[in-house]
Amino acid sequence: MDKIKKLINDSYQKIKTQWNEGKIQRTSRVTYDVTWNIILFFIIIGVVGLFFAGGVGAGYFASLVKDEPIRSYESMEADIYNYEETSTLYFAENKYFGDIRSNIMREEVKLENVSDTLIQAVIATEDRNFKEHEGVVPKAILRAIVQEATNAAVKTGGSTLTQQLIKNQILTNEVSFERKAKEILLALRLERFFDKEEILEAYLNIVPYGREASGRNIAGIQTAAQGIFGIDAKDLNLPQAAYLAGLPQSPSYYTPFKNSGGLKDPGALKPGLNRMGTVLNRMYEAEYITKEEYEKALKYDIVADFNLESETPMDQYQYLMYEAEKRAKKILAKQIASEDGYTLEDLQNDEKLNEEYMILADRALRKNGYEVHTTIDKEIYVAHQEIIKNYKNYGPDRTYSVTDEETGEEVKVVEPVQVAGMLIDNNTGKIISFIGGRGYSPENTFNYATEAKRSNGSTMKPLLDYAPAFETGILQPGTPLADVRTYYGKYSPDNYSGSFNGIVSARKALAESFNVPAIAVYNKLMNKGIGQEYIEKMGISTIKDAEYSNLVLGIGATTRGVTIEENINAYNTFANGGEFVDGYMIDKITTNDGKVIYEHKTKPVKVFSPQTAYLTLDVLRDVLDYGTATYLQSQLNTASSVDWAGKSGTSENWHDYWFIGTNPNITMGTWIGYDTPSPLNNCDNCAPYNERNMKLWAKLVNKATEINPELMAPEANFERPDGIVERSYCAISGKLPSDLCSKAGLVYSDLFNAKYVPTETDDSLITGSYVLVDGKAVVAGPKTPQEFVNGNGLTFNPEFLKKNNYDRLNDLTKLFPAKDRAKWERIGVPSGEVGSTIADDGKAPATPSSIKKSGGNLTWNDSSSKDVVGYRIYRASKPDGAFSLIGNTTSTSFGVSDGNAVYRIKAVDYFGMESTASEGVVVGDLSKPEPDPKPEPKPEPDPKPEPKPEPKPKPDPKPDEPKDPNEPKKPEDKEDPPTDPGDGPVTPPVEPPAQGDGDTEVKKDPDKNKEE
Repeated sequence: MDKIKKLINDSYQKIKTQWNEGKIQRTSRVTYDVTWNIILFFIIIGVVGLFFAGGVGAGYFASLVKDEPIRSYESMEADIYNYEETSTLYFAENKYFGDIRSNIMREEVKLENVSDTLIQAVIATEDRNFKEHEGVVPKAILRAIVQEATNAAVKTGGSTLTQQLIKNQILTNEVSFERKAKEILLALRLERFFDKEEILEAYLNIVPYGREASGRNIAGIQTAAQGIFGIDAKDLNLPQAAYLAGLPQSPSYYTPFKNSGGLKDPGALKPGLNRMGTVLNRMYEAEYITKEEYEKALKYDIVADFNLESETPMDQYQYLMYEAEKRAKKILAKQIASEDGYTLEDLQNDEKLNEEYMILADRALRKNGYEVHTTIDKEIYVAHQEIIKNYKNYGPDRTYSVTDEETGEEVKVVEPVQVAGMLIDNNTGKIISFIGGRGYSPENTFNYATEAKRSNGSTMKPLLDYAPAFETGILQPGTPLADVRTYYGKYSPDNYSGSFNGIVSARKALAESFNVPAIAVYNKLMNKGIGQEYIEKMGISTIKDAEYSNLVLGIGATTRGVTIEENINAYNTFANGGEFVDGYMIDKITTNDGKVIYEHKTKPVKVFSPQTAYLTLDVLRDVLDYGTATYLQSQLNTASSVDWAGKSGTSENWHDYWFIGTNPNITMGTWIGYDTPSPLNNCDNCAPYNERNMKLWAKLVNKATEINPELMAPEANFERPDGIVERSYCAISGKLPSDLCSKAGLVYSDLFNAKYVPTETDDSLITGSYVLVDGKAVVAGPKTPQEFVNGNGLTFNPEFLKKNNYDRLNDLTKLFPAKDRAKWERIGVPSGEVGSTIADDGKAPATPSSIKKSGGNLTWNDSSSKDVVGYRIYRASKPDGAFSLIGNTTSTSFGVSDGNAVYRIKAVDYFGMESTASEGVVVGDLSKPEPDPKPEPKPEPDPKPEPKPEPKPKPDPKPDEPKDPNEPKKPEDKEDPPTDPGDGPVTPPVEPPAQGDGDTEVKKDPDKNKEE
């Protein structure tokens, strides 16, 4: 211890001595100076290095952004608010039904409509200093640079919300120092122009959020809230807000839904749930929520809030989505082209130009967030789709095999009966509903209502034949038309039944859809250059010029076909008093803030006079009353209370069947047929094909009437315009009734356009009777035996027959219609060509030869004399017995019994002279003679009662009664010489059109219901 004290004391004394001598002070000063100088040196070097590095860094930064232009406020505003917002679709009355198909779905929302909780969650997660910084956070940038340089496993990122907005809306996602430098520069500039709320709103509208329940890509907080939770962004609770705020870091990884739609497996949901926990923790650290709220939110069952997989609008409104989008795109293409100085005709005539503007329109539709408002009534449309889905009476699927071009194997193809239809408001042209087809799939979006081109069969007749003929005065509803075998070169049309109907009115010919009169009417129009301009004004554009020279177009046999929409739409011309109103589906297109950029304006086109329109409608009423669509009376709930008019139509070989009906408010039409044209009537166990379609049509109409009776079932009838009068006419000629026509009982009445009331008196009949002389009908003379005379005092005027080409028929009785046939037969016109006089040669006619018995008839050869009017038949019980007259005939055969007798024939000429008797022919066994019969008295002519005229007043005249369906049909002679009922030269038909979308030359018109 003493030694230690001594050592300390010695040391102290030494230090004290050195201090007193100044040695310690000198040594410390030197050390201090040296140390300080060294520190100062390094400070100077550091500052210089820092300035150097800063200069180099600044220079490098400047080099990175040297090509970036100085952006104006307007430029940056346009960029950050370019959200590429998805356009939306609406039913009528502003009822939303879906979005335009797009790669990403986005709906813009104002910041005021986003929950504060979501905003807090986003700031706490993505940019905690958002409200304080000026666009960038230097510390965060340095941290990101260090992490990038050291390739750190966990990178926290250095971008503010402002920078993320710049990256998404102005720059790209490219990873480079140049892009980062520009991002920093633009973020600083953006913060100078816009306030924090504007930046945040823009960010929330552009950020991606993965997928929604149906598997579609989504962006923007409103779309995310709706697509993931089924609520609006303003209604998000804390756990929901935290979940959505966490998605943008890795949308595809954290999203709860699969690419194909529906929830992911529980294991695949965990990353998103963990991310929600991270967001909640950051909100707690940022003091946006309390610990209690934080813990409660962690326990929340967020999975229960996820949307269930459901039908998308594309699933629910398949055809409508595509059709509305297609039509909106055409409208926008036309508008954009117009702004560039191009017309609609320019686009139609330049395929490449049209394609260019369709691309621009498509881009605008998918980016600009338009609201597309359609005319479609949601309730009616949905109900119609349900009917189409559940209807059981289409008929059988068609199955056939084709060869696979790649494998060479036979592949079975199954085609269902397809269907299409449309319901149109007559006055406005609004398409209320439509039927696009059956069996829709993403691979087959073909819309049969708007895209299919099919032959329209007899629905063409009012459009191309009768209405134009009414308009030009060529005929009126009562005008007689000859439904007889007629040739146009080698072409000769047939009716559905294969038989003919004689002289019928235009009204009956159209109501019962006879083909031969329709062809005759179209031939007259064609020879006068009439028809094409009318049908084109009615919106039918698919028929090309060359087709109008084809006679079979008059009965709806087309080369390319017409669309279902065009054909149905054309019929509103009649309901609108002769004005065509084009159907439309897009009512208006607006921006999302309500600015109207397109609005449809109805522009009626004058086609027919009101008088023609009404006359056509009045005839089409008869189609349902007694014509080809009487079946509808048992199917329509409004058959008796609504003024319906309509037309059925069938194309060649039963490939297509149509019915189009119209009332004062609407026009509704349906079509059925196979995708590949094939007969619809090959079904033994089905209802008739026409009934199948009419039943469907009635179901659609009945349902729409239940939904909107005011639209579908108007109380008022079609309004009869001034200039329509009712007049009597002769059913033979169509002219004013003559006394002789009244005597024949063939005066009818019908409606006329007052401009075309007949002014000439009927000249079809003259007084007297005809006999057949050498194949010609000749007026009976005073000596002509009465037993060979027919006509009861009235005969056809030979000049009338010749003027109408009826003299070319070899049997004039083919002109006799079913209606009042007995009255026509009393005119007594024999078969053959018609003459007026015959010279008397003063000689008895030559004897008939070659008499024999054949079966139950006696037959013989004609007398060689040219003035013979008939033959008398004589009978005796034995060759040398007395012969008695037993009958007469104008033919060369006579029916006899099998009794035992001998028969002889004598020819009788125009002047009453008889030939010598022919050789006798023995019938039976003359070894058992029978007593001679008493001579039969010479037959007296029929009495000639005066028939009373039969005027038929009728408010809505339908003079032609339907033919009794049970009446046996008379076989027709197919070897008549050619006749041409048209005016002017006959135009031979072109070659039958090739079968494709349309049909070939029509030979039959199956426009009949099952009673026919």
